[in-house]
Amino acid sequence: MEASAGGTVRGMFTCELCGLATPFTYFGQKPPNTRAIVLLEESYVLKDPFSHDREKFIVLGSSCTVCHKVVCVGTECSLFYTKRFCLPCVRENLDQFPQQIQAELAKKKSAPLHTDPAKR
Repeated sequence: MEASAGGTVRGMFTCELCGLATPFTYFGQKPPNTRAIVLLEESYVLKDPFSHDREKFIVLGSSCTVCHKVVCVGTECSLFYTKRFCLPCVRENLDQFPQQIQAELAKKKSAPLHTDPAKR
């Protein structure tokens, strides 16, 4: 099975928190057809379907360093601070993170939750 942008699909990436599911074309730290790019974590990557440039890609997600759940890079699911952490693990270990990250998460908690666009 071929991805629409020409990369061979290796499997399905599914975030264990939000359920985002999409095919991925590579898993690792050095996506194919990139010259000097080395990712800081083992990541699920998709060749950019909106670009004909072979070097363009989208990082979908990775595994949480603490619980090993597969999570997307969405801000509601995970954060990267030297390593990938799912938000439930961040909240459980919040005192282990720098004050700036603690403050940012406190701001998120006080912000209104996303509402269903159909109900607006």
